[in-house]
Amino acid sequence: MLSLGPNGTGAGGAMTSMVAGRMAEAAAVLIESLDQGQRRIACRPFPDEDERRLWYYTPTDHGGLPLAAMGGVQRRNVHRLVASGLSTPGYVTVAVIMGLENVLDQIEGWAVDFGRERGRDPLFYYVTIFGEPGGDAWGWRFGGHHVSLHYTIIGGEVVGSTPNFLGADPAESPLLGPHLHRPLAAAEDLGRELFRALDEEKRARALVSPVAPPDLVGGNRPHLEAGDRPPPMPDIWRRRFEGRLAELMADMQTQIVTTLGLKETHLEALSFTAEPKGIPASMLDAGQTSILRELLGCYLARLPDQLADEQARLVEREFDRLGFLWAGGAERGEPHYYRIQGERVFIEYDNTQRGVNHIHTVWRDLANDFGGDALARHYAQSRH
Repeated sequence: MLSLGPNGTGAGGAMTSMVAGRMAEAAAVLIESLDQGQRRIACRPFPDEDERRLWYYTPTDHGGLPLAAMGGVQRRNVHRLVASGLSTPGYVTVAVIMGLENVLDQIEGWAVDFGRERGRDPLFYYVTIFGEPGGDAWGWRFGGHHVSLHYTIIGGEVVGSTPNFLGADPAESPLLGPHLHRPLAAAEDLGRELFRALDEEKRARALVSPVAPPDLVGGNRPHLEAGDRPPPMPDIWRRRFEGRLAELMADMQTQIVTTLGLKETHLEALSFTAEPKGIPASMLDAGQTSILRELLGCYLARLPDQLADEQARLVEREFDRLGFLWAGGAERGEPHYYRIQGERVFIEYDNTQRGVNHIHTVWRDLANDFGGDALARHYAQSRH
């Protein structure tokens, strides 16, 4: 795990061009392995903002070419591209999350379909390449249930690597022997450790709601605006459901809200504001600050060192102004949520669904998701 040290940097330090080069090579190999029909689905122009800024974390159509429509070598080439944008632990975690679709299918009695042949399917993960790999400006996206990765490359440098979403359902499941299978254990355990390390006064400052939200407050919105609340479950799919599936989604939404005891006051307290809520990092003591840095490090460690270092420098610039917010219970098995927010840094974690065994996590850059700031500067400075 990459540790966010006192100077805000990880172990890398090289320019992001090394990662961009690996991405371009892997993307070119993938495109070369596709036939014309597959390329028409997988490849889109850049920037194609309307499509490129769409993102999901539900088992819906994420846009692009699914693994299910590929042969074995082509699927391997997709995994090579995915791995190019992640650290080794990050890639392993993504591969494990994809495999959980089989476990989830068993838990649900092999019966869920979501209007397709198999609702829980590790082959329904989608890849899209925007523009020409290795060109002046291009990008790529990979996503499926509980995985959503986005990268923007301009002038041979990776200028955007968010949103970066990982989830796990089940969040923990049994293995042979005494250990549990917990892909996102660090994000859960360190968040709880930080909250429990606070004294009574600081804990009161951090705890903005005794009830956790049913999902991420930002949801899958391309941009966050003041007052945003968790979107209803049916809204985080590419298409609206009808009939039986629409009723199922509505019932699931009602059930989780009722189970949590969620009220208007809780939603208002948890709503997004540009000013971070909770307790600022500047109020933490040395021990609490160390836990916060370790928690941030477990999110940064998803990325290759060169990209993690870029994000670490961003974190350090606003570290003292980061707000840590907690909602819900502090004991394992109690629904809970936390948020770490600065001017640009925005991390959300939620574990409330399926009997508190269903984790959502996301790292976002409020100014540069999808390479926003960098892309705007590029087009302002370049002739197109």
